[in-house]
Amino acid sequence: MTDIKSLTKDELTSLIKDMGEPGFRAGQIYDWMHKKQAGSFEEMTNLSKGLREKLTAECEFVCLKIVRVQESKIDGTRKYLFELSDGNLIESVFMKYRFGNSVCVSSQVGCRMGCRFCASTIDGVERNLAPSEILDQIYAIMRDTGEKVSRVVVMGSGEPLDNYDNILKFVRLLTDENGLNMGQRNLTISTCGIVPNMRKLADEELSINLAISLHASNQQKRQELMPIANQYSIDELLDACRYYFDKTGRQLTFEYSLVGGVNDTDEDADELAGILKDLNCVVNLIPVNPIKERDYVESTAERVQAFKRMLEKRRINATVRREMGRDIDGACGQLRRRHIENNQEENK
Repeated sequence: MTDIKSLTKDELTSLIKDMGEPGFRAGQIYDWMHKKQAGSFEEMTNLSKGLREKLTAECEFVCLKIVRVQESKIDGTRKYLFELSDGNLIESVFMKYRFGNSVCVSSQVGCRMGCRFCASTIDGVERNLAPSEILDQIYAIMRDTGEKVSRVVVMGSGEPLDNYDNILKFVRLLTDENGLNMGQRNLTISTCGIVPNMRKLADEELSINLAISLHASNQQKRQELMPIANQYSIDELLDACRYYFDKTGRQLTFEYSLVGGVNDTDEDADELAGILKDLNCVVNLIPVNPIKERDYVESTAERVQAFKRMLEKRRINATVRREMGRDIDGACGQLRRRHIENNQEENK
């Protein structure tokens, strides 16, 4: 069956014409899916009953099922656990800021990158998400909250650039003027550093933001924390970052999870400033969110601020990520993993 929500408007028009329907019907369907966030073909009331039946018979209409929602008592962040049509589970996060609402979406079921401090990667990757499944995380949250979303970050479970083609189509659909029409500069893609695909993305002539999960100031420490560093060195990664900036003009964000006693020393800060000194970038410092499967601990608040001051002294822009949803399994993969473990216990 055709995954209709993953089709561009032109692809949808071709499909509708092949069904023997007039081309303008594609515009109506596209509007229902991407502007009105319809939950089914039956909601598309300006289509004939015959066409709706034909679409139901021949097309898959991706509409994620909400399994669980946890809302933070601290800041109103909402963590969603969604079920896909094949029974797999993914997570998304809805965050409220002064500038508007943001949604963090997943790009894969699980992850195969193996970063040592991340719960998403513990059981490996199950499969890639289709463009429609990435999009509908946003649409489902908008349907549930009744609120608009002004920014999207692809920083949930999975490595986006390990699902390159589907991510690229998701970007095209999300920013299409006939759909949600989100500005490209309001979209951020995160990567742990798949260098060839970073360069490929730079050549796409997009204006999206790129966030790089760095987490170390030298090759040895990065290899200890992130297996991807065994494939692409930190020097190769930084060269790809320069290439991305040269092609797009977009400031880079380096995500740096501070792990107590591992990568948060004054020496680490000094070394980090040294390798980033010629890049137009900001460093986003993140006190690591501890997970029970690892023995890493978060840096103290004092150490985080000292690290930030050292970077700023070396003229590196640095921020400390505002912690959102810490009381609701806010880190990637935690809610999904706990839900699966609870079900396994119940079925014993």
